[in-house]
Amino acid sequence: VQLQASGGGLVQAGDSLTLSCAVSGRTYRNTAIGWFRQAPGKEREFVSAITWSAGRTYYADSVKGRFTIARDNAKSTVYLQMNSLKPEDTAVYYCAANPHAILSSLRGPYPYWGQGTQVTVSS
Repeated sequence: VQLQASGGGLVQAGDSLTLSCAVSGRTYRNTAIGWFRQAPGKEREFVSAITWSAGRTYYADSVKGRFTIARDNAKSTVYLQMNSLKPEDTAVYYCAANPHAILSSLRGPYPYWGQGTQVTVSS
């Protein structure tokens, strides 16, 4: 599985931004695509995940209600709609794939990773 993340940028607090993750390669019924982020000096953290087939979604508490993950199977793309952005959302955002995810692994680990896209939220 190959992944290509895009859509990052510099926005102001309260703005919205949509990230895209183009997915190529073989996917399976239990494939999950996750978004993670890593801020400077901090560990990488789980943001959100979606199952490729059923479209079930999962969110970190810190983004619940502000971020929405969705997938377009026809375009093989997963989106992360980010609303009401805060300065603490500033990070490099990565998308990742687990071809055979189970419920307990939706927050990680993921074997396949795309390159990151920088999101900077100014106050």
